[in-house]
This record gives sequence, structure tokens and C-alpha cells, in this order.
Amino acid sequence: MKNPFKSVLALCLTLISLVTINAQQKRNMEKTALLIIDVQNDYFPSGKMELAGAQQAGSNSQKILAYFRENNLPVVHIKHIAINEGADFFLPNTYGVEINTLVAPKSNEKVIVKHFPNSFRETDLLTYLQKEKIESLVITGMMTDVCVDSTTRAAFDLGFNNTIIGDATATRDRELNGEIVKAAEVQRSFLAGISALGSLYAEIVNTREFLQGK
Repeated sequence: MKNPFKSVLALCLTLISLVTINAQQKRNMEKTALLIIDVQNDYFPSGKMELAGAQQAGSNSQKILAYFRENNLPVVHIKHIAINEGADFFLPNTYGVEINTLVAPKSNEKVIVKHFPNSFRETDLLTYLQKEKIESLVITGMMTDVCVDSTTRAAFDLGFNNTIIGDATATRDRELNGEIVKAAEVQRSFLAGISALGSLYAEIVNTREFLQGK
């Protein structure tokens, strides 16, 4: 017959361990912010720079945003406004420059306007994250190989731990030396590069994995 005292003690130790793990996870998430990069109308169907899979990426960004809102975690919306000569999308005072309704900011959520691919360049993003004592970033947005890539690499250099929600990002076909590189290949290659060397710049997970805590 099993010793009742040992069984109760084992159960108590298990419960304490679970509570400790959950508390640690909560503390970690409290130092995590969601960064939604350039989910703006020009990237969606009928926009001036439509991306492959923009709708799905936007919908997945919406799911991640809902999780952060439900858990009262910090959210930062990045909005690109083009001011460079010759720009033909994300132009000031246009419908295309506005953040898509899927992830429209609430009044209490930080919105940062940028003019370069790197969201930290000439913005107050770093100051804001430091003020909020953020150590880790969960990143979604567009385009994978431009603004998402450059922002993630900059964040790593600044000391942040990064997670990219791979299926909440999107890009488009590219051309190299007269040959078309399909969007799916560009997407795969850039996410693979960011996560190279043991997820050096960022860990890549999908929406389901993140929401299930995997």
C-alpha cells in the first residue's frame, strides 16, 4: 500500500511546481510587447503594393493582437509613411497609408510612425520599450524581407529577444537578374535566415503554436 503522506506530499510539490512555472511564464510575458509592423491598406487587395497572402497574415496578426489585449500586454503599432522622392505607396493622407481594420489600434495602444524599413531608425520605439521595461518582442507584419527583417535584426542588436509569428507576415514576388523569385520562396528564405544559428535573431513560430504556448 502506498504511503498516503508521500502521495499527498508529491501532489503538493507538483502543484507548487506548476504554480511556479505559470508565474514565471506570466512574468516573462509581462516583459514582452507585440510589434505589428506596417499592416496597412496598400498591402491588401486593391492596394498600391499588394502582397501575397496579406489577408491571411493580417488575420493571424489579428489573432495575436487579441491574445495580447486579453492579457493586458503592451502592443505597439508601426505605421510607415513614405516621404522619400518617387514613393508610390504609403503616401501621406491616403487610404492606403492607414492601418488595416484587422489590427486597428485602440486609443491606449502605442502607434509609432516611421519613414525607414528599420522601425527603430529616427523613432522613439527604443525609448518607449525601455521605459516599459520590455525585454522580448513578438513580431508580426509586412514585408517579411524588408521592414520585418530589418527591424528584427536591429532589435537583436539592441538586446531584445525576438519571436516572429511566421504566418502573420507576408511579402511579394521579387526580381533578381531578370528572374522572378516567388513570394513563398522569399518568405521561406528570409525566415530561415533570421532563425539561423539556433534562432540567433528570432525564433519563428506560427500563430497556432504561439497561442497554444508551444
